[in-house]
Amino acid sequence: MGLRMKRLFTLLAGILAWAAMTAAAEGVPDAEDLAKDARLARSFQGVIMIAFVSDGCPYCKVVLDEFMIPTSRNRDYDTKLVMRQVEIGGGRMLRDFAGRRISQGDFAGRHGIHMVPTVIVFSPDGKRLGPPLIGLSTVDYYGYYFNEAIENGLAAVRQAKP
Repeated sequence: MGLRMKRLFTLLAGILAWAAMTAAAEGVPDAEDLAKDARLARSFQGVIMIAFVSDGCPYCKVVLDEFMIPTSRNRDYDTKLVMRQVEIGGGRMLRDFAGRRISQGDFAGRHGIHMVPTVIVFSPDGKRLGPPLIGLSTVDYYGYYFNEAIENGLAAVRQAKP
């Protein structure tokens, strides 16, 4: 029975790992190395958009599912922005824009994030480009503000380049 349990556990672990990878591939990746993301964004004069979320937040799920994921699938945005998410209470480590290791929760705190969802557009230098999108009042108008944040951020970054 011990060998059967080990095989069953191995199979179950494999299925869970596959499911987690599939979910991550379909969603917005967690922020892991913002310095690397910044180099990528800088290579095409783009911006970094970060969704600050919390586990179990239904409004966060709407912002991710209805706005960020569809935008990430739109090839027109491949040379405009890099999208990531940060769990505001998360203990997972990331590298910030300067390459320093910090927990996702501490990174959110450093940026004064207290409400979720909050979406912020950053320059490749790690500077905020415009006001954050805080909360979700209505899906009908959110898309306008979401796209405006991207376009205003891109304009600021691309104007700053000689």
